[in-house]
Amino acid sequence: MKFLLVEDNQELANAILSRMCLDGHVIDHAANLQDATAFVETGEYDLILLDIMLPDGDGRSFLKQHRASDLDTPVIVLTARSQVSDRIGSLDLGADDYVTKPFDHAELEARCRAVLRRKAGKATSTVEIGGIVFDPVAGHLAVKGEVVNLRNRELRLLELLINATGKIFSKQKLADRLFSFDDDASENAIEVYIARLRKHLEGSELKITTLRGLGYRLDHDS
Repeated sequence: MKFLLVEDNQELANAILSRMCLDGHVIDHAANLQDATAFVETGEYDLILLDIMLPDGDGRSFLKQHRASDLDTPVIVLTARSQVSDRIGSLDLGADDYVTKPFDHAELEARCRAVLRRKAGKATSTVEIGGIVFDPVAGHLAVKGEVVNLRNRELRLLELLINATGKIFSKQKLADRLFSFDDDASENAIEVYIARLRKHLEGSELKITTLRGLGYRLDHDS
């Protein structure tokens, strides 16, 4: 998954970035509303973690604008304000959840998973399709009952493709979703990850189809 973190406290931001990256997520970091707006205008995210008190304004104005633009990316508000009225206000503006500072990182991760499941209309993160059992949260993949070990980006690539079976992804689109803004991504890297994932899926009913000039698509041979 690709997240956007909007947080001006560098120490807290670094802690969140480290934890999320360990889980294999790609995460861009904006320390103010101006940068956050630029990220959203040029990239696509699965989830936004949004601080309220920022150097150049109130995060709730960003949230309000985000929803007014008909963007449905889930937003979890990070706030030091514990009053019920503040939390209700954020939810009414379109936040999907909130976490009160200080928070346990395990709780934040759990809330991220819960929000993403709701967005996908799922009660659990486990997917069973085409002879595989895949749990992106646990990092588990089994093909015909055989456990397969995935590297982080292979895991997130499979998650992306499974969540949009039959959809065509260009190399650039995959690079945008698998690498952060600061990463040095290349189309050759995407080809390497696709090749590895194809090998992992051997024996299943899933295959990654190459469409010349367009990109890749995950197909289910039923």
